[in-house]
Amino acid sequence: MADETVNIAPNEKETNGVQQQQQQQEFPRQGFTHNHHSDFHEMTIGQYAQAFGGALQPGAWRPYEHRKLANPAPLGLSAFALTTFVLSAINMHARGVSAPNVVVSLAFGYGGLVAAGNTFGATALGSYGGFWISYGILLTPEWGITAPDGPYKGDVASVLGFFLTGWFIFTTVLLLCTLRSTVAFFLLFLFLDLAFFFLAMEQYAADLGNETASLALQKTGGLFGFLAAFAAWYNALAGIQDSSNSFFQVPVIHFPWSEAARERRASKSERAQA
Repeated sequence: MADETVNIAPNEKETNGVQQQQQQQEFPRQGFTHNHHSDFHEMTIGQYAQAFGGALQPGAWRPYEHRKLANPAPLGLSAFALTTFVLSAINMHARGVSAPNVVVSLAFGYGGLVAAGNTFGATALGSYGGFWISYGILLTPEWGITAPDGPYKGDVASVLGFFLTGWFIFTTVLLLCTLRSTVAFFLLFLFLDLAFFFLAMEQYAADLGNETASLALQKTGGLFGFLAAFAAWYNALAGIQDSSNSFFQVPVIHFPWSEAARERRASKSERAQA
């Protein structure tokens, strides 16, 4: 009688349990322990984190299991914030300073840094890094692009207005992608959008010879630029802070219609019923 070979299938649940343990050992939990609102340190593989400005993530996203480099978003946000802060101070004529040439060094050396890690972050920081480099080129006297006797003689204000209007439109596109993110993340792009708008209007007013309106629009754009800079620093701080380097964490507030807010309301409702 021929020997019969019997293949016994392992218990599916036990196998899945072992595989899950192996995955958890192979892919440690995400180390973004920045605050209790997002709870990235509680994320296991297969789960999604909530929107977080400190990582330039406007919506639900899967944490990086194999990140070899640090979170690049705070670097890009900090570079953008500092360069914007200095330019905004000049736009507001702080302490009587109105020449923007000092921004050239920041635009080339710091503001032009590009940080990537996700589609939105790569698009935003990569583009604004390009903005600062191109703006630095426009302000470099040796290039002569915006010189009174340069190629745009008599039309420099209009050309700069076109330049800033393009960035206003681009920022509006990004702003629409933050409506389900955090309040601080949304405010960053709202303030920046308004800054580009008023600075573009300033150039058009200057082209029409209305110096009073031009100055008022420039200072208004500088004010919103200030607000955008501090909003960028706030989001950068949220991305840098964790329990290992800070005794407190800045609050990360989600919009009421966001997924995170709905989950918190559902959790509170369940606890109340219990």
